[in-house]
Amino acid sequence: MSVSVGDKIPLVTLKTMTAEGPKEISTAEIFAGKKVVLFGLPGAFTPTCSAKHLPGFIDKHDDLAAKGVDTIACISVNDAFVMGAWGKAQEAGDKVLLLADGNADFAKAMGLDADFTAYGMGIRSKRFALVAEDGVVKVLNVEAAGQFEVSSADYVLNQL
Repeated sequence: MSVSVGDKIPLVTLKTMTAEGPKEISTAEIFAGKKVVLFGLPGAFTPTCSAKHLPGFIDKHDDLAAKGVDTIACISVNDAFVMGAWGKAQEAGDKVLLLADGNADFAKAMGLDADFTAYGMGIRSKRFALVAEDGVVKVLNVEAAGQFEVSSADYVLNQL
């Protein structure tokens, strides 16, 4: 069953890359007491994710912050090393927190996992964007397969 507006973000331990290497970070730490925009995508370095999805949120960082967003985070079923390298390649800096959901634990807990085995990618995340306040989902936009519209930075910005 997929997460819905009004649901709490499940407690899951993720990883993020730091200067010292991969670090565990819990969803409680990410969402507690904050307004967070989280967007999920099938994979780092994939065409739409690299050309449009992540760059859009990097570009709109200041506009989202002006609307009261404390954290913009990107999650993908990749390891922390890949997410760290992708963040550097995309020049995300401190504008977007890159989160590794290596075993798809978060995607599965949210009911947003997708089977990409036909593409040689295994279990991944659906493309989505959400807004959560203090760990409660306030806005949830899940893309239809192969689409990129309702999870874009511009679309989310217009919902705030």
